[in-house]
Amino acid sequence: MPTLTQAPSQGDVVKFQIDPNYTNEAITLLLGTNYKSGSVLGKITASGKYKLAIVGAVDGSAVAVAVLLNPADATTADATGLILARGPAIVSKAALVFDVSVNTVPLTATKYAELTTVGIVPRTSA
Repeated sequence: MPTLTQAPSQGDVVKFQIDPNYTNEAITLLLGTNYKSGSVLGKITASGKYKLAIVGAVDGSAVAVAVLLNPADATTADATGLILARGPAIVSKAALVFDVSVNTVPLTATKYAELTTVGIVPRTSA
């Protein structure tokens, strides 16, 4: 029998949030990426658009400030996405998707700490 696989969904990412009307926001994702559910995002200062939080980025997006809740394809044009923008909320560490520049344990820990600053707490046991 073939094995079926399903992409992670919002329920795989968010394990607790106080009120989606307060914690979630619709935003614009910068073109150039097919964003997956659980993507850890930074906000570009000049445009207000979001993209993957890239280590060393100088456009403001280096700091992780949100988690994308549903996949969004922005490969050819900007796309609208739904993010977990603030807490109190708990997310599963296993469901988070980082940019390739977040490639060491200390860099990952930094992104977790940045999310915690906005009330989004990554947990292993979530």
